[in-house]
Amino acid sequence: MKLASLNGGKDGRLVVVSRDLQRAVGAEAIAPTLLDALERWAECELRLQQLYTRLNAGQADGAFTFDPHQATAPLPRAPQWCDGSAFLNHGRLMETAFNLAPIPDMETIPLIYQGGSDDFLGATDDVPLPDESHGIDFEGEYGVIVDEVPLGASAQLARSRIALLVQINDVSLRSFGPREMRTGFGFFQAKPSSSFAPVAVTPDEIGEHWRDARVHLDLHVDCNGTWFGNPNGGEMHFGFDDLIAHAAATRRLSAGTIIGSGTVSNAGGQKGSACIAERRAIEAIEHGAPKTPFMRFGDRVRMEARRDGGTVFGAIDQRIVRALTPPMA
Repeated sequence: MKLASLNGGKDGRLVVVSRDLQRAVGAEAIAPTLLDALERWAECELRLQQLYTRLNAGQADGAFTFDPHQATAPLPRAPQWCDGSAFLNHGRLMETAFNLAPIPDMETIPLIYQGGSDDFLGATDDVPLPDESHGIDFEGEYGVIVDEVPLGASAQLARSRIALLVQINDVSLRSFGPREMRTGFGFFQAKPSSSFAPVAVTPDEIGEHWRDARVHLDLHVDCNGTWFGNPNGGEMHFGFDDLIAHAAATRRLSAGTIIGSGTVSNAGGQKGSACIAERRAIEAIEHGAPKTPFMRFGDRVRMEARRDGGTVFGAIDQRIVRALTPPMA
């Protein structure tokens, strides 16, 4: 099943999208918004699936052409956004390149931080940022949206609460990262609003590419029309079930909580990178200094997960722009 949110209200308007992403139909009779559907997932899932079946068969009344430019993030805002760093290759490259001390227990305890979830961007929205000197970077990730997860849930239980899969551009401002990490308080200014591909999908939509609670799909990333990488999501050291269980160890997770994988990264270098910082780390290791610049205003990034020649979540395709200066008080 594929779901999206169209512009309309703070939480968007829920629609069911066809498998080929060409058609959509409103789901208001089932749930007005995706957040409402997730909060009543046991009640809504089957009815949404039935509507999806009718849509794919050309039998859904009121179907219309799906336009990703009219879509918000699947959840324009969420109860919680927790991002991991589950690809150890990425972390090891950064440690080597910048002579960072290894993080204790990184192979046995997942890394995860809580980001801002009140202002997600849609797949084709411009990304407004205040200053090019902040080290503007993209980060291609996969993520999951969960049904309610009880406090202390095991990884096995956590896996059963995964409702939807998503694709993310976790925009980062690298110049803020070192100081914020040193404080021990974690990221804040380094993490502006994240962006999402237009469609969220149930795990069965990717078939054999969903196993071990990992998305085994290449994430194709282009920057300014040039290939940047196509790393595969299957190389996560921790699966999403592990990340969810870690997040729920001391708190209940509300339905609609989003858990991110962290930058998709593969060992060996043949599949490129899903963020600029990783490419710069490789350049520093191989050549003594990074060469690839961070993004500037007007630059574009495109991210797309593909299966059998088609797109799974739709494409993130967005431009970096200067944020408007707020009026003086």
